[in-house]
Amino acid sequence: MCGIFAYLNYLTPKSRQEVLDLLVTGLKRLEYRGYDSTGVAIDSPDNKNIVMVKRTGKVKVLEEAIQEHFSGGEYSKPVLTHVGIAHTRWATHGVPCERNSHPHRSDDGNGFVVVHNGIITNYNDVKTFLAKRGYEFESDTDTEVFAKLVHHLWKTHPTYSFRELVEQAILQVEGAFAIAVKSKYFPGECVASRRSSPLLVGIKTKTRLATDHIPILYGKDEKKLSPDQDIRPHGQSRELPVLPRSESTSEFMPLEEKEVEYFFASDASAVIEHTNRVIYLEDDDVAAVRDGTLSIHRLKKSLDDPHAREITTLKMEIQQIMKGNYDYFMQKEIFEQPDSVVNTMRGRVRFDGNAIVLGGIKDYIPEIKRCRRLMLIGCGTSYHSAVATRQLLEELTELPVMVELASDFLDRNTPIFRDDVCFFISQSGETADTLMALRYCKQRGALIVGITNTVGSSICRESHCGVHINAGPEIGVASTKAYTSQFISLVMFALVMSEDRLSLQQRRLEILQALSNLADQIRAVLQLDSKVQELAKDLYQHKSLLIMGRGYNFATCLEGALKVKELTYMHSEGIMAGELKHGPLALVDDSMPVLMIVLRDPVYVKCMNALQQVTSRKGCPIIICEEGDEETKAFSSRHLEIPRTVDCLQGILTVIPMQLLSYHIAVLRGCDVDCPRNLAKSVTVE
Repeated sequence: MCGIFAYLNYLTPKSRQEVLDLLVTGLKRLEYRGYDSTGVAIDSPDNKNIVMVKRTGKVKVLEEAIQEHFSGGEYSKPVLTHVGIAHTRWATHGVPCERNSHPHRSDDGNGFVVVHNGIITNYNDVKTFLAKRGYEFESDTDTEVFAKLVHHLWKTHPTYSFRELVEQAILQVEGAFAIAVKSKYFPGECVASRRSSPLLVGIKTKTRLATDHIPILYGKDEKKLSPDQDIRPHGQSRELPVLPRSESTSEFMPLEEKEVEYFFASDASAVIEHTNRVIYLEDDDVAAVRDGTLSIHRLKKSLDDPHAREITTLKMEIQQIMKGNYDYFMQKEIFEQPDSVVNTMRGRVRFDGNAIVLGGIKDYIPEIKRCRRLMLIGCGTSYHSAVATRQLLEELTELPVMVELASDFLDRNTPIFRDDVCFFISQSGETADTLMALRYCKQRGALIVGITNTVGSSICRESHCGVHINAGPEIGVASTKAYTSQFISLVMFALVMSEDRLSLQQRRLEILQALSNLADQIRAVLQLDSKVQELAKDLYQHKSLLIMGRGYNFATCLEGALKVKELTYMHSEGIMAGELKHGPLALVDDSMPVLMIVLRDPVYVKCMNALQQVTSRKGCPIIICEEGDEETKAFSSRHLEIPRTVDCLQGILTVIPMQLLSYHIAVLRGCDVDCPRNLAKSVTVE
């Protein structure tokens, strides 16, 4: 949740107006992470103060305020070195309003300002500590305490560097966070850090860097805060060790002696139009820029720490994060699915030799085959992709397969064994519940397999092995193409696991043939868009929608209902058709919209029974069926026909009409398709 963007230019002439334009553009790229309120902070023209502008609402509102507040004059004059920070918020503490918007300041003089993603869990303790020392608070947020804590440490330790002040403050707070801090007392410097929330540093220089690695640095002189400055909960030691100080500036490793620009961001999509060279920060990294040079320090040193952070070259293209000719990102991403599923299979599925190679887990396949059980763990749409493929995994691996909601996983203290294999599925790779479940399983010795769409994400880094789904950037909050690519990734894994099973070869060949035709069949389903739009006109004024199916299509019911809820704010329920008589049938009458998925698969007869039960109760079901299935269509009031494919891949074709339907209903209801209320794309808090 929340988007952080900061920009620092060193010996690179930029006017404050240009810096503001960069900040606003960066926020627009991150708006899917939160859109309750926004804000920016830059230096005043006299360089003696920090000017902040904050607004409630989306980035467009902030952009208009900036145009009104910073027009011409001193703001158009170039400066060689400048730091600006910006934030787009998803509210956790305090209602969305300007008072609670980021950046937050340390005092009336704006000595230190901070932007923050995450939750500081011990903020009440810190707040009490600071209130006793005369600090007054302006907001209801947890973030404000951090800015004031840094200010307090600056007053009590005036010889500390900016980096050291931030490090000392970080060691006093608990929870998950990514932060970027700016100060008028340390002009031209920026300090950023992360713990369980994503943050990267983009680097742009005119010449090639001498090295692609930035050393991780540690100080030399042990320093401790005095006991009265220990803010940790009672019962813990009051001797609080903090990161060692160093008086030597030789710790700072120059990246480039000439012009250099740095970008701090929550996501690579915010920096790709400026540079494709980034460093993904790890937990407890502190990245500091001073005099145009970047240093990365560690708050906690462990035996398995690498000696450097690698500069990664992004493969993302700017066109991938633009809407193009589409009205919404979600619409674009739905129509990208013929290409995204091919990209997921590219280089992995060899149709000429009927073979599949998953390089990320290749070396672990023998160990996986010896496991006790497979566990698929995720939240929301990622969880539904696990439900969609569970039956096939059970069939082809002949192993018990458990599907778990990550948000419930730790609450139950789920038993995990050393011979379990746990799959953690997340589009962003930063989902907080999924990440905590991963660490729980890893501590208990299970093999961890990550299924993510984001290279360098926390789940990607903390897994033993994994599959990158290669769906491409997904900006719309409601996931579409990531779902189908996660689906394909798990199908490929099932095929790899069964490659040496002679009795399953015919089944494997059937699935491989269906995969080769999948992109064309998705294109055929997308041609139903106009029919789905007409259907949406009949449904958008209703208050509820029931979606029923079973077998391989039950996951489509769950995912379709989730999309309707996310985008349209209608009540919708995905129902297992076999459970119809056990309660849901009471909801069926001539006014309740019912959508049923009835395909010619092993559960066809059972689905037809459910369909007839609905029609006998005066229901008028809308049916998704196979092309040419006249018998099934006879029971429908309206129908959508999809191409025939193998049963285990039907869910990919049946979910697309549901994605289109939720999109069109949302448009007709006047909802914000890309940014549904109260939701954010990357759920980095519990």
